[in-house]
Amino acid sequence: MSQVVRGFLDGVGTSGHLSVLDGWRGLSILSVLAGHLLPLGPKNLLLNEAFARLGMVFFFILSGFLIKKPQVYPFVIRRFFRIVPLAWLYIIIALLFTSGELDTVSFDTYLAQLFFYANYPPFYLTDTTAHLWSLCMEMQFYVGVALLVILFKKQGLYLLPIFCVGITLFRFYSEIHISITTYFRVDEILAGCCLALVYEGRNKEYFLGLFRHFNRTLFFLLLLMLFLSCHSIGGWVAYFRPYLAALLIGATLFNSSVASSLQLNNKILLYCAAISYSLYVLHPLLAHSWLGIGDDPIEKYSKRVLLFSALFVLSHLSTFYYEKYWITLAKRLTC
Repeated sequence: MSQVVRGFLDGVGTSGHLSVLDGWRGLSILSVLAGHLLPLGPKNLLLNEAFARLGMVFFFILSGFLIKKPQVYPFVIRRFFRIVPLAWLYIIIALLFTSGELDTVSFDTYLAQLFFYANYPPFYLTDTTAHLWSLCMEMQFYVGVALLVILFKKQGLYLLPIFCVGITLFRFYSEIHISITTYFRVDEILAGCCLALVYEGRNKEYFLGLFRHFNRTLFFLLLLMLFLSCHSIGGWVAYFRPYLAALLIGATLFNSSVASSLQLNNKILLYCAAISYSLYVLHPLLAHSWLGIGDDPIEKYSKRVLLFSALFVLSHLSTFYYEKYWITLAKRLTC
């Protein structure tokens, strides 16, 4: 199974030989699922929101890192074939069969979600599709990067750090700590682009030397700051969220001892990374089904084992059968 999972991860181009990034991808989806599906302490502590945001910022950093070796047309085609087939299938099913929402779903809602601009006002999102705002931002980012490279060739990528800082300054000026709108959140993806440019750049040896002194104590101190930046009490620390997350992932790229101490290479995280996209897309629909609801917390959360079992089975089938077909087709088209 591990060889099948590794082959799939290499095929979709998530991290290639950088298995440590697959570990981060596994951690990110587990953090999101925990934030969305598990009771993480008293509600007034708002830990669920913080863990979900933590998982998402890692996810966005990894998405931005994918631009490390851009070939515009293959890159865009493969990303579209990776994201769109399952997203469109889910959107159609979720909007058609979610009870209580059918009367409120308009043509504009379908249009905004199928063409990935539902994260802009007036926010054409429903209970079972609200999480797809992140796919909207990701798709918009990929289109933007493709246009940038078409216009300025590979040199255009060196504008991304400027855009990243510009978005953060715009958030600071607008006093926005968290948002689902692209122009208030895309600095999280752009920070991943900056990390990719550093990793593939000429000064890589300099950063290897810089991170050589990065120890576990410093790592967990920064992780604590990152968690604070994801929490509503974090205040101004939220403006540093993209850079803290990129720094933590960068530490595991440039310092093997830090990476090995975190055990990011284990098979469980590798498997979760392989099916992470399906897990993310599918979980809200199950959470709004009989498996996810109950008249009281005991009834509701006693069914979580069944919910997670069904989610992992469906995600496995989706990943290695339905999604794999489209990924293979994209590879044939771009060879």
